[in-house]
Amino acid sequence: MRILTIGDIVSSDGREYVYNNLGKIRRKYNIDYCIANGENSALTNGITVDIARSLIESGVDVITMGNHTFANKESATVLNDFERVIRPINFPPETEGEGYYIEDLGNVRIAVINAMGRINMEPLDCPFRETEKVLEKIKDKANIIVIDFHCETSSEKLAYGYYFDGKVSAVFGTHIHIQTSDERILPGGTGYISDLGMTGVRDSVLGVKKENSIKMFYTRKHVRFEKAEGEVYFSGCIFDIDEKSGKTVGVERLYFSENEVI
Repeated sequence: MRILTIGDIVSSDGREYVYNNLGKIRRKYNIDYCIANGENSALTNGITVDIARSLIESGVDVITMGNHTFANKESATVLNDFERVIRPINFPPETEGEGYYIEDLGNVRIAVINAMGRINMEPLDCPFRETEKVLEKIKDKANIIVIDFHCETSSEKLAYGYYFDGKVSAVFGTHIHIQTSDERILPGGTGYISDLGMTGVRDSVLGVKKENSIKMFYTRKHVRFEKAEGEVYFSGCIFDIDEKSGKTVGVERLYFSENEVI
């Protein structure tokens, strides 16, 4: 099974890129399943009902979230109404939505889990322990398990990846919007990359106008962020997973512009 994972979709430019090109990307790379992080897909972060619906209609099978899950007033409604949109499992138990999604594709059952790190992030329950609880709950319900670990530091991501090596099919990181080049298969057969990067305007600072970020860091004053304009780049990774063993047998990192999509 070929699973495409898409790095943080940022604002209107990123989501329009996905709307217009995901079908072509899926066909070009023979993708069977697609997971995308959508916590920054709305202009003010978060996600809306229309965006969630449009991403799913464009070919995203599961949308994961992160620390900006509730940055938009519609986010709670999205989580309640769209089972394919999930939020970190280590949010408080009263939080709307679910932290994982299982789909039966007939020949294989795939589970997608969303967890969030704690280093330089909001204080949450332990992602390691909360993931263990979910894995125990779904151990007989899925052949393939893929995790989006939304996290700030590569050290926490690596520790998480190694801890669950051999227990899940793949772990990919999101949040920092900068793609890492450490894609690999861990010793136990779990596919791994520290961060997928972002799908958004490349000539920017994490999707924001570079002038805004430069002024903030240079003056240390509060600066109103504005979304960047320019050429959009797609960031992601493909995990080839053996359906019988549930282990990753190949990893391919993707990074290209719209002009490079055939």
